[in-house]
This record gives sequence, structure tokens and C-alpha cells, in this order.
Amino acid sequence: MSTYRVAQVTTAGGPFEVVERAVPQPGPCHVRITVEACGICHSDAFFVTAALPGVTFPVVPGHEIAGRIDALGDGLQGWGWEVGDRVAVGWFGGSCGHCTSCRRGDFIVCENLKVPGWAYDGGFAESVIAPVDALARLPDALTAADAGPMACAGVTTYNGLRRSAARPGDLVAVLGIGGLGHLAVKYAVAMGFETVAIARGADKADLARQLGAHHYIDSTAGTSVAETLRTLGSARTVLATAANSAAITATVDGLAPRGELVVIGADPKALGINPLQLLMSGRVVRGHPSGTAQDVQDTMEFSALHGIRPTVETLPLAAVGEGYQRMLSGGARFRIVLTSN
Repeated sequence: MSTYRVAQVTTAGGPFEVVERAVPQPGPCHVRITVEACGICHSDAFFVTAALPGVTFPVVPGHEIAGRIDALGDGLQGWGWEVGDRVAVGWFGGSCGHCTSCRRGDFIVCENLKVPGWAYDGGFAESVIAPVDALARLPDALTAADAGPMACAGVTTYNGLRRSAARPGDLVAVLGIGGLGHLAVKYAVAMGFETVAIARGADKADLARQLGAHHYIDSTAGTSVAETLRTLGSARTVLATAANSAAITATVDGLAPRGELVVIGADPKALGINPLQLLMSGRVVRGHPSGTAQDVQDTMEFSALHGIRPTVETLPLAAVGEGYQRMLSGGARFRIVLTSN
């Protein structure tokens, strides 16, 4: 019987261990993917620590998956997928198709969303079984290591910007230039926005310029972030990628009238926003989830067209524990990606 390796956690907050399992066959409307690369996302910690309901152990995390289809389940005639196709699977790992959101075509907020590593074994493995509606097709121009992070970090920032109120020429600020933010700055520039990068420390200014930002705001410099945004003309949109509620709150008064704060950084602490900050200027605060498989494909095609790639560090599957801890410590530049070689 053939086997494959997975990196699993057997208890909440426990260490990773790499074990062998029998290779499974895909069921109806599912495919088996040979994993070539899988990014390590901060959201993987929600599953490793059982911070979300319904997590069962052992857990195999990983929702930034890139690889090739190696087996098709029944019922896929007419879907257009073949063995050997290059695909990605992200946070959107399939939908139920029958909840109210799905019936309205809003699949990313499916009430029964299938996130890899939560609903089924994720991509910290040599192989993964995924439902067909989770598949995005990889452009030839992207390597697997580049494509993996696009399926979560990429699509979340790209979608957050393209679905925002901002239009080309508007002032757009990106809060945080880490795993999400470094891509967000690149996308904002490519979309034609006057782009502001916001981070902690004067030493990030050079990085912001290298990413293409037109302006940099050091949030520790003394002048408030909101005041500096106002001197630049006020932001039509702030894309908050930093998982820091205090830092997110500090941008609100830098929004233009009818400006929009789009939150994608996950911090359990409450935002310190009062109604008057929103009412008088008609400002909007909204959360933005990731994106469907088609959104992932759109993200990758846009990235290929504009030469946008994530900055990644690659490690073999056997070094998953090291990579996960590096991600937690904030030391990654900017995405740790597990590869098959």
C-alpha cells in the first residue's frame, strides 16, 4: 500500500510530528492533489490551538496549497479538470451550496465554509483531497512556492482592495507591511492608487519604497497616524492588515468623508471607535473575508500580469515546526512556505 507524509498536531497547542498515512482516494466531486508548496499562515494557529469551534485532532493545517491534480473522483465530467493540472486551494476550501449565502451566490460567507485544516486535512502534507469547487487554476508564470500564499494572503488583500470604495488616483493606506501587507502595497500600486504604507519604525521606510509605496508613515514617530493621513489628503480606503486593534483604531480619523476602513487583520480585542467618528463624515468600517476559488484565480492572473510575487522563505515539510514557530515570532520575511523538495 502506498503512503504519503503529513505534518500533524495531536493535541491543542502541541508540537508537529511528521507521520505516514495510506494514500486516500478522492470521493465524488473531489480531487487528490500532489502538494508542491503550502504557505504557513497566522490563521493556522487557530486550528493548532483549537481556538475555533469544531477542531478535531489530529489536525493537519495548511490553507495556502499549490500543486497538481493526480486523481479525479467520480462526477467531474464537464468540470474541465484533468490529471496533471496545476491548481491552488486557499482559505476557501469549498462551500455547502445550500445555505442562504450560497443560494445567493455569496460563497465566501457560506455558513458551512470548508477551510482546509478545519473541515478536512490541509496542505502540510505531500497530498491533499479537496472538493472541486475549491480549485483555482495556476498561471504558468507562477511557481508553486509563489502561488501558495496567493491563495490566502494574496486573495485577501487583492480582493479587499478591488472591492473597496477606492478608485485609481485615490489615496489608499495599507496598515502593516508583513505577510499580508507587503502584497497589499504591491497590489495598491498596480491598481493605480496613491499608496501609503503604515508600519512601526523608521527602518521600514526603505522597505515601503522598495514595495512601491508613494508615502511611508512611521506609527511610532510622534505625530498621530490619522493626522499624517490628513496632511496627505485623507485616505479613501485604509486596508488594515496588521492584527492590532489599537493600530487599526488609530487610522479612523485619517479617513476622508465617506472613507472606508477595511479590516482583514484578526485581533480578538475590540476596536476603540465611537459613533461620532463615523456619523459626521459618513465613514464605513467593514470586515473583509478571503475570496472564492475564482477570486484566487483572478488574484494569481493579476499577479502574473503585473509581476507581483510574495516574498517567501522555503523550508521542507520535515522542518514544519521550525517554520511555524518562525511565523508565530514574526520573524518570517514574509511568508514561510513548505515545499516538497
